[in-house]
Amino acid sequence: MHLPEEAELLRVFIGDGDRYHHKPLYEAIVEAARERHLAGATVLRGYLGYGAHSRIHTAKILRLSEDLPVVVEIVDEAEKIEAFLPVLDEMMAEGLVTVEPVRVITYRHHAGDAEE
Repeated sequence: MHLPEEAELLRVFIGDGDRYHHKPLYEAIVEAARERHLAGATVLRGYLGYGAHSRIHTAKILRLSEDLPVVVEIVDEAEKIEAFLPVLDEMMAEGLVTVEPVRVITYRHHAGDAEE
């Protein structure tokens, strides 16, 4: 797969307790992106954060949270990101979605590597 130098970064800010069809929302988003052949997705788990409700979510041992912040990042060409937004909107009950331009420097894999 080839990515143009000028692409977009889609960021989805949700909680790890968010669900879609009885599975973690972040997992459902990555699966939906893969089904639509987007270039790649990464899920990042946060240790501390807050969102629209201004409630602090933390991984501190004395204050366990069941809804730690999660960020899903997806990079691809603008048209594919734009086409994915309605899918994402249908999956999310709450959260934050941002899109920003990015410059792709390198996107490659070794030809001998097996797809995961």
